[in-house]
Amino acid sequence: MAHVPGLRLGLLLTAGVTLAAGSGEKFRLIEVPDLEALQKDARNPVTVLDANDQEFREKNGVIPGARLLSSSGGYDPAKELPADKDAPLVFYCSNRL
Repeated sequence: MAHVPGLRLGLLLTAGVTLAAGSGEKFRLIEVPDLEALQKDARNPVTVLDANDQEFREKNGVIPGARLLSSSGGYDPAKELPADKDAPLVFYCSNRL
């Protein structure tokens, strides 16, 4: 699977990356630099989850290291999300409506 150059991928993510953390915040919109900082924090590793469909991934690539969800509309959280319910999660998708 091809990886998109950083700038182009950054433009795709800016409007659609969400973080769910155990810090009391349920969801918040983040920007690409925020994601980069989260990925560098070894004390509190973040799991990046790609909710795009296969066609979009093949055309545009994925964030390196992201887990690919089996379906954007009906994946099994018990099987595809980390067991630690306090783990920070970043979901991203293309939001092609």
